[in-house]
Amino acid sequence: MEKQIEHSVDKSSWGPGAWQNEPDRKEWVDAATGFPCLAHRNEHGGNWCGYVAVPPGHPAHGKDYDDVDVSVHGGLTYANQCSGNICHVPALGEPENVYWLGFDCHHCNDLAPGYASRHPTMPKFGYDVYRTLEYVEAECASLAAQLKNL
Repeated sequence: MEKQIEHSVDKSSWGPGAWQNEPDRKEWVDAATGFPCLAHRNEHGGNWCGYVAVPPGHPAHGKDYDDVDVSVHGGLTYANQCSGNICHVPALGEPENVYWLGFDCHHCNDLAPGYASRHPTMPKFGYDVYRTLEYVEAECASLAAQLKNL
């Protein structure tokens, strides 16, 4: 099991926005399903990515993200065991070999403030909605509920 990595992003060049007052990582257990969840800010784009872990024996455990029938922002874009920043310290009694399924908020209509700050002359139309941590938490709750019902 890897040690949990403290995650902090330098947002000083991104300009004002909700991202300036948000943390860059959050871990929690979904109250309705008991599944571990985490939100992780992409350090290059500045956009959030959200993840839900399923235990061994779950129908989605070990599957490719294209093979899991759920609806989440932008579709699933990640499926893997604990690796790098997409990892957590399991709670007492929780299995260590959970399988993470995730999505990202860098799609059409999504604002990635880090990317936008490095490319200020790019047209902004269609990429103007910043998906907050609160939004990602709600999407993770929806994803967890869908995974619980598979």
